[in-house]
Amino acid sequence: MLPLEKLEQLTRRYTELDELMCRPDVLTDRNQLSKLTKERSDLESLVAAYGRYRDVQKKLKEDEEALADPELRELVELEIPELQASLTGLEKEIQILLLPADPNDKKNVILEIRGGEGGEEAALFAADLFRMYGRYAEVKGWTLEVMSLSESTTGGYKECIALVAGKDVYSSLRFEGGVHRVQRVPATETQGRIHTSTATVAVLPEADDVDVQIDDKDLEISIAASGGPGGQGVNTTNSAVQIQHKPTGIIVKCQDERSQLKNKAKALKVLKSRLLDIEREKQEAALSAERRGMVGTGERSQKIRTYNYPQNRVSDHRIKLTLNKLERIVEGDLEELVTALRTHRQAALLNQVNGGGAMTNMFGTGDDEDQ
Repeated sequence: MLPLEKLEQLTRRYTELDELMCRPDVLTDRNQLSKLTKERSDLESLVAAYGRYRDVQKKLKEDEEALADPELRELVELEIPELQASLTGLEKEIQILLLPADPNDKKNVILEIRGGEGGEEAALFAADLFRMYGRYAEVKGWTLEVMSLSESTTGGYKECIALVAGKDVYSSLRFEGGVHRVQRVPATETQGRIHTSTATVAVLPEADDVDVQIDDKDLEISIAASGGPGGQGVNTTNSAVQIQHKPTGIIVKCQDERSQLKNKAKALKVLKSRLLDIEREKQEAALSAERRGMVGTGERSQKIRTYNYPQNRVSDHRIKLTLNKLERIVEGDLEELVTALRTHRQAALLNQVNGGGAMTNMFGTGDDEDQ
């Protein structure tokens, strides 16, 4: 059953916000206008869905009353099942919209990708994953800025850290964190044997200054000459910045920019996001199964997804979903995967809210073997 009283209250609040945003004193107060605009935006989908629900409910009541009319009976008997199905769908949609929003859903993310098991092939796979997320970001209209990059000798990525910015980035990428496994014949394989390699992905919501406070005395900052590709200028400039957070031991290095100040700012951004993620894990200890082992050790058994090139197949082991369109997925066509993972989580949350028990393992173990 829907909480009708609450929905009516939220609908009245939505109308009130429209009126408030037209007042001259609000229009001239940028901060207040921004706050009210955000509140209205957060309510918009819910109020619209509830409006459709009421319209269908009204039409259904009219049709049920029309059953008594012999001339209309045949027509409404055909229409009533469609209206009932529509009402059921809207109820589910409204229940999902009523779920508590994750405050991080609308945030940008720090995306960290590292080669796991498999040597150079793992590094090449890490580069492929980064390219895949880059293409997906283009489709979504997001921007992607490399924060730190460590390349392998064959052009793969030992480690790549990037900031992905745009609308609802964390909401879309939050379930990409974990061990990704690839099965394919490496370019260096002379006998055509299929190899299995892994790469790890971490998706961290970008930390705002109000989220994480860092004391300067807790930081150990060192400067060094930048290395790796980038030309003579990069190689001879003392611009690489390494920051160690002494209380946690976290070390972040950034050398992507020629400017020391820019590299320091980027490194601090990554550090804050990692510290925020640690704090989130502490706060969500009761539901830690959802995020436990996001990266793990990178071993082949700790996988969330397998990319099988010979069979053109991608399998997400958490929700038992297999898609036979690997070529499109590695080119950034991730929407079907993203939607399926989000829908699965919403169903689990609804089950919990409706008394289905604690949500202890939302995505399963991911331990099934993909042959």
